[in-house]
Amino acid sequence: MTIHKEGKLIIPIAFFFLAVLDAIIYIFLKQFIIFYFLMALSLVIAGLVVYFFRIPNRNINRNAKHVLAPADGKVVVIKEVFEKEYFKDNRIQVSIFMSPLNVHQNRAPVGGQISSLNHIRGAYYPAFVEKSSELNERCSTVFKMKDGTEVLSRQIAGTVARRICTYINPGDNIEQGDEYGFIRFGSRVDLFLPIGTIINVELDEKTVGGKTVVATF
Repeated sequence: MTIHKEGKLIIPIAFFFLAVLDAIIYIFLKQFIIFYFLMALSLVIAGLVVYFFRIPNRNINRNAKHVLAPADGKVVVIKEVFEKEYFKDNRIQVSIFMSPLNVHQNRAPVGGQISSLNHIRGAYYPAFVEKSSELNERCSTVFKMKDGTEVLSRQIAGTVARRICTYINPGDNIEQGDEYGFIRFGSRVDLFLPIGTIINVELDEKTVGGKTVVATF
């Protein structure tokens, strides 16, 4: 397991503010019992900050017939929808909600070329609610496979998550399961798949990014 590069920016800042807060607590509350509770809480928060930015080592089983989970989390939506941002036709939507305790690295569900990338500013509704897919800050990335099939993966910011990171550009090539982005804190990823794709997951099923086979062509 390693620490994500986003964490290498955030963790020192978080630790600095925790250290300042701990110093204030020590000066004013060290003679009270609550001092020990607050110091313990500070250690827990520090541990959670580091834990959030963890990146586990995973072996990816690449298969052109499979759509791999783009994120760790829980399946909250499986339905046919009209995707109006890019495809402008009906697609199968599979949505994965990531809690603050999940790994927040995003992985390419299929291999291919990035044919479109569109970052849209928006609201910050809780990521598990349905309207967040169209109203929240989001970044839609389209992966075009060698056979021409396109899969859209949409990163969606939540109430806490206020920054969506992407590390690819239109025209780039990417291998299935490789990292393409990161979302800070609670968030969600929506997949939009061609009609007729076989869905291999169920509602409330837990997914592992780059491992769980969400669908099969």
